[in-house]
Amino acid sequence: MASRIDPAETRAAVSAVLAWLEDESQPAPSRAELALAVRLTARSLAQDAPGQSVELRVPPFVAVQCIDGPRHTRGTPPNVVECSPRTWLQLATGKVSWKQAIEGSLIDASGQRVNELTHWLPVLTP
Repeated sequence: MASRIDPAETRAAVSAVLAWLEDESQPAPSRAELALAVRLTARSLAQDAPGQSVELRVPPFVAVQCIDGPRHTRGTPPNVVECSPRTWLQLATGKVSWKQAIEGSLIDASGQRVNELTHWLPVLTP
């Protein structure tokens, strides 16, 4: 990661989509607003929990590796979490818990180490 993620910029990006995160009947954010909030929160997670043992994928906007441990270099990583942008932002802000996301089938998680993400969530509280 080339530069540090600015917490104020991340908070501002999430604030721009917060009404929609809390109530899906609110107008959806623009693609650019959504992309920025997703990328900054995911990269903040990778910054706070550096490593390469778990890959977080939030298509189509970002994929980051995080959590210290065995390094993954080729092919499909052994520990992968994938979710929608809205679900990721709800996890990142604490609007949805890891348990709720798993039980509600809101995320696809595979591998022995994926639950270690819970230690790093929420990424921020708006």
